Amino acid sequence: MRPFVGLYILCLLISQDLPFLAADDVNAINDSTQNLCFASRLSDFLPPPYSNISDNMPCTPLWNTFVLRYSESRDNVMTIIVSALYTTGWVGIGFSKDGRMVGSSAMIGWISKKGHAKIKQYYLQGTERDQVVPDQGELQLQKVPPVVALHGAMIYLAFQVKFVVRVPRRAVILAFSTAYPSKLGRLTKHDDKTTVIVDFSKAASGASSITTTTSTEKTKHGVMAILGWGFLLPVGAILARYLRHKDPLWYYLHICLQFTGFIFGLAAVILGIQLYNRIHPNIPAHRGIGIFLLVLSILQVLAFFARPQKETKLRRYWNWYHHWIGRISLFFGAVNIVLGIRMANNGGGDGWKIGYGFVLSLTLLAFVVLEILRIRGSIGSPSSHTSPSFEAHPSSSTSV
Repeated sequence: MRPFVGLYILCLLISQDLPFLAADDVNAINDSTQNLCFASRLSDFLPPPYSNISDNMPCTPLWNTFVLRYSESRDNVMTIIVSALYTTGWVGIGFSKDGRMVGSSAMIGWISKKGHAKIKQYYLQGTERDQVVPDQGELQLQKVPPVVALHGAMIYLAFQVKFVVRVPRRAVILAFSTAYPSKLGRLTKHDDKTTVIVDFSKAASGASSITTTTSTEKTKHGVMAILGWGFLLPVGAILARYLRHKDPLWYYLHICLQFTGFIFGLAAVILGIQLYNRIHPNIPAHRGIGIFLLVLSILQVLAFFARPQKETKLRRYWNWYHHWIGRISLFFGAVNIVLGIRMANNGGGDGWKIGYGFVLSLTLLAFVVLEILRIRGSIGSPSSHTSPSFEAHPSSSTSV
């Protein structure tokens, strides 16, 4: 079990440096948002060339009061106009390869306190304020100057950008803040944000397809994974190792926790597949390990139903298999939770970091204390100093 301790310590140390998932609040698109597409004629207040083509652009409500209009030319130059209700602060739209805020480039617009319209490109190198760099980014803006306009209660950001490769579905990040940027253009922290997938392939036909990736789905995926692989399965393994003197209580607790953890882990995989189908993130390691864990967990369940009788010679080898598959699963489960948190980072708070760090620390502490008591003979069966793989119990199926 010493490698098990080392692996958990490694995961704990890694998790301390990870930014965590942000908690977005994505509202459903309603009829009033749909009406924003018809509230004004953009050609009445936008300058050329935006005024010449804006009335014929497809209009799609995205999230909250954000509305997107766009068109694309044959040479992959896209004209984009994004609008939202505006009082103070800034609004922005960013483009990301994997749906994450870090590494994206964004166009941010605002009306200053003196009434001056401002628009800049920003490159989001990291989650800290000084890592959001103004006047930099990977968007290839065209010679036509970007425009910010305030018309009624709506602010409009219009710009032209050329994409080297035509990608029909793009991850688009939307965010806003009621606080103004600094005089040097440094952004204040967003009040809210979300990621949507926009199907730009129908730009020419005037139709579009939008899929909103809600924080609720991301939160459910993370909670299920942490409850299953980060809490229930490790606790079930710990009870099987250190509660042997409470026979057959340890066995029934172990089975209940492991099957419950399997259900939560399976739910996390299903939710993860749904999220992947929506945002198509570039996370091969997280996705690959998730599939690997699903296979191992199914093998463990099948092994439970196929375990040989204790009198047979095969039982010893079955014990070896069951124990080591369980240990490998717990290790990769912890690693994948860490990877998932890292890949899903969008510059949010420390809630997930604190939450999973607490669960992992508590699990590790319980293991260390119980292992010391076991070595001293305070807990466990009289044969607790022997590997549980060779204990002759009619139900010696554990995942320790």
